[in-house]
Amino acid sequence: MEAHREAMNSRPAYDSSPTSTDTGRSQLRAAGLRATKQRVAVLSAVRYHPHSTAEQLLHVVRHDLPEITVQSIYVVISSLVSCGLVRKLDLPESPARYEMEGHDNHHHAVCRYCGRIEDVPCPVGQAPCLHPESDQAMTIEVAEVIYLAVCDDCAQQHSQ
Repeated sequence: MEAHREAMNSRPAYDSSPTSTDTGRSQLRAAGLRATKQRVAVLSAVRYHPHSTAEQLLHVVRHDLPEITVQSIYVVISSLVSCGLVRKLDLPESPARYEMEGHDNHHHAVCRYCGRIEDVPCPVGQAPCLHPESDQAMTIEVAEVIYLAVCDDCAQQHSQ
């Protein structure tokens, strides 16, 4: 987990340039949401810091909006998830994490030592990539696959 925190601190907060904020505003309006400064900032933070928790996003967004509260972050994230711009990740033994919804049907590998999260392309390539053997009387729309892994850095550290 420490490695993820260090990575968060080494990256720029997010791109608040006019081009980036215009893109965020356009995405929000296209999704039927008002383009408030809080929504634009959180959307940009999610874009530049994928797999972040709400607390991590709060830390990032406070660079430009020091008055924003954790409650505001949760309210904004909820609206971004509901409208389909952001995807919520519920990983084992971790608070919820967020990434841009790319509709690209990817999965996640999570290092069991440091918590690093990486995107893994779907081996099948189309959703849903897993089908249950028996009929569940429902249509499967998404299959969440989480690979528990050991990243190269942790593997090297634990082999010594």
